[in-house]
Amino acid sequence: MTHIERITDVPEPMVPTIRQRMEQRGANVVVHDQGGGLFTVEGTYPDTQDAVAAVGATGVLAASPIVAPGPLTDTQARAAKAIVNIFETGEVLGDYGRVTLIPGDTGHLTYGRSQTTLGSGLLHDLLEQYVDNAGARFAARLRPFLARTAGRDLTLDHDDGFHNNLRAAADDPVMRETQDVFFDTAYWRPALKAAKDAGLTLPLAIAVAYDGRVHGSWALLRDQTTAADGSVQALGERAWVAAYIARRRQWLATHTRADLRPTVYRMDAFQRLVDQDRWGLTLPLVVRDREISAMTLAGAPPRVYDGPAPGTRALAVASPLARGLDVRLLQLALSDAGHALKADGIFGQSASEALRQFQQAQGLAASGAADPAQVASLAARVFAA
Repeated sequence: MTHIERITDVPEPMVPTIRQRMEQRGANVVVHDQGGGLFTVEGTYPDTQDAVAAVGATGVLAASPIVAPGPLTDTQARAAKAIVNIFETGEVLGDYGRVTLIPGDTGHLTYGRSQTTLGSGLLHDLLEQYVDNAGARFAARLRPFLARTAGRDLTLDHDDGFHNNLRAAADDPVMRETQDVFFDTAYWRPALKAAKDAGLTLPLAIAVAYDGRVHGSWALLRDQTTAADGSVQALGERAWVAAYIARRRQWLATHTRADLRPTVYRMDAFQRLVDQDRWGLTLPLVVRDREISAMTLAGAPPRVYDGPAPGTRALAVASPLARGLDVRLLQLALSDAGHALKADGIFGQSASEALRQFQQAQGLAASGAADPAQVASLAARVFAA
C-alpha cells in the first residue's frame, strides 16, 4: 500500500515549497491546477518504514489515506473557520499579525490567524515555510530567529524586535497565504478527518470538532463524552454534540490552568448556535457580536497594509491618525534602532516620540514628524542588506 498526501487550495507561490518538502521526504509529486490561482499538490510515498516515518517527521503533515473534502460547501467551511477565528483573535477573517502572550499559557508566544504557538514548535514550522518561499519579503529578517524558535527559546516571549517583525510580516501576502495553507494543513484537514471518524456530518458539528483541534484536547473530551453519554450513533449527532459542548464547558470552567477557565465563552457561543438551530451554519451568523456574512467573509483582513508606499506622504500625529505600510516600516526601522515601540502601523504619540528621539540622536531637527524623504529613508533601512 502506498501513502498519499494531498494538499488542496494551495496558492501558486506556495507550490514550489510544498513540492520540495514532499520530494525531500521521498514522494513522487504531481501538481494539479484547480483554477483561480489555486493548485492541488499530491505526493505518493512508497510503502517503506523510512518513507512513512519521514512523512510524519514534520509534526504537521501525516502519512494517511486521502481525506475526502467532507460534507461542507465552501461557504459553510469558511463560516466554520470564521467562528474559530473569532474565538482566537476576535476577527471573522482572523488577525494575521496578532502576537499574543497570555500569562500561564503553556504554549507561550502565539502568532497569526489561528494563533500557533512557540511552545508547540508549530510557530517554527510556520516561519520555516514562510522564509523558504523565494518571494517572502521578510524572509531575511525572520530567518535569524529560526534556530531560536526551533529550540523553543522562551526569551522570545519578550523579544519586542521579534514581535515587531512578526506583525510586519503579516503585511506580506505571501505570509498570509502561507498561514492559510499552514493552518488548513495543521488543523482544518485533521478536524475534517476527526469529525468523519466520529460520525459527525453537520456543519456546526464539524465547526465544534475544528474548535477542539485548534483549542486542544478534542480527543480527550470526545472520548469522555462517548463514555459518559453514549456514542454519536446511539445518541444521534445533535444530542451528542450538545453533550460534548456541555462537558467541554465544565472541563474548561474547572480547569487547573487559570488561562483556560475564561475560554468557556467558546462553548457558550456554540450553545447559542445550537439553541438557534443553526446546524447548517446558514449565513448570516452572529458570534460574540461579530457578524459572519457573505460581506464580512469577502472583506479584507484587519490590520494589514498594502500601502501607502513609503515616501508618498509626510507622517505626523494628526486626526485621524495615519495608518499604513509606510507607518509600519518607519516603526520597524525605529525599533531596529533601539527605540521601544509597537510596530502596529498607526502613527500615534509613541511613534512620534520614538521618531523625535531618533532625529535628536542623528543631529536632525527633532520634530517628531517626518517628510516624505525621511519616511522613505527610514523604510529603506528595513530591507537594507
